[in-house]
Amino acid sequence: MIDRILAKRIVPVVVLDHVESAEPLAEALLAGGLDIMEITFRTAAAEESIRRIAKRFPEILLGAGTLLDQDQVLRAKDAGAVFGLAPGLNPQIIAAAREIGLQFSPGVMTPSEVELALSLDCKLLKFFPAEVAGGVNMLKALSGPYAHTGVKFIPTGGVSSGNLTDYLKLPVVAAIGGSWMVDKQLVSEGKWADITRITREAIDSANAAR
Repeated sequence: MIDRILAKRIVPVVVLDHVESAEPLAEALLAGGLDIMEITFRTAAAEESIRRIAKRFPEILLGAGTLLDQDQVLRAKDAGAVFGLAPGLNPQIIAAAREIGLQFSPGVMTPSEVELALSLDCKLLKFFPAEVAGGVNMLKALSGPYAHTGVKFIPTGGVSSGNLTDYLKLPVVAAIGGSWMVDKQLVSEGKWADITRITREAIDSANAAR
């Protein structure tokens, strides 16, 4: 999982209200050159959307986000997700994911949370909410005491086309998580060509930041 995320460096954070949008959205992202996506468990459509995409597009590295309890972890794995994420760090959720073989990245925003995550053998961490928590400067500060451990961050929350390169230039950042290329209005209006174009632009920016 880490190798594939490092290759593309962008994880689109998807909120789907209707399962009918799942497959066209996946096609639009693939057309834009992105074979990774996170579908958040914030809506009733999430589980079935993951199931449909996993079945039709096995080439996509498919994640489930906002996993807040053990039942959601089980459902995400059963639907076909290969990795999970959460906005916070809950040792019980991490244990549940590990028990069923679901790679998991908890959310952190403080040194204490980073250390707890490392003690639980989690080294790919979601940094959330990135901009509110200090953004690039906070990640620079965290990299001082922790970079040597091999920890990597996926900053999410306030990351956009305007600041993604600032994050991606940091060696401690594996990838960024963002929703601008899968904006809910674009999805609801079926503007798949626009999503493809914006995705391609984001990938170009990410490549330029290497």
